[in-house]
Amino acid sequence: MAKKGKKYLEAAKLIDRSKAYPIGEAVELVKKTSFTKFDASVEVAFRLGVDPKKADQQIRGAVVLPNGTGKTQRVLVFAKGEKAKEAEAAGADYVGDTEYINKINQGWFEFDVIVATPDMMGEVGKLGRTLGPKGLMPNPKTGTVTFDVTRAVNEIKAGKVEYRVDKAGNIHVPIGKASFETEKLVENFNTIFDTMVKVKPAAAKGTYMKNVAVTSTMGPSVKVDPSTAGK
Repeated sequence: MAKKGKKYLEAAKLIDRSKAYPIGEAVELVKKTSFTKFDASVEVAFRLGVDPKKADQQIRGAVVLPNGTGKTQRVLVFAKGEKAKEAEAAGADYVGDTEYINKINQGWFEFDVIVATPDMMGEVGKLGRTLGPKGLMPNPKTGTVTFDVTRAVNEIKAGKVEYRVDKAGNIHVPIGKASFETEKLVENFNTIFDTMVKVKPAAAKGTYMKNVAVTSTMGPSVKVDPSTAGK
């Protein structure tokens, strides 16, 4: 176990580890216990009763948070012709085709999200070994493989976040910054919570929402009472 710092231990004293808090109180505690000098990110973690090894219990997708994440995403769009012009007009940071594929092969990663039109996936797919481990590969399930590049870019810039269950059945999603007003963090939390409820696999048995917690960068986590969440 890594040794916790003095600031972390002091912050942790404010939280009752045996208690699951109403979402509003949980967010207030996360803000109160965020001790970093920078504006820390706030994240929600779900522990779900699913078996990710089974294809019918995989959970992956994306959702637009009403109040954004507090981070400006740099978007790279792989497109040609009119679709490339659309992407540029929508505010994509980088737009092109083979020149950016070559740059990525040479170690360039000055972007956060990739959008690709379906006709470009034959070439983009060749970057699978490079982009896959970093979670950057475009995917139809997250809306990043599409001919509607204008919508894709607009949603990402507005605060679209991706979610994907890991091997242990956990999902981690950013919901904003510690500087956000409590109401805005709660609204973002409720949006992703409602999404998690809606995407519950039909094959999942037993308790689905096993544990929900919110935390800030380097700060202690706060358990959330699921019955207080949602809209």
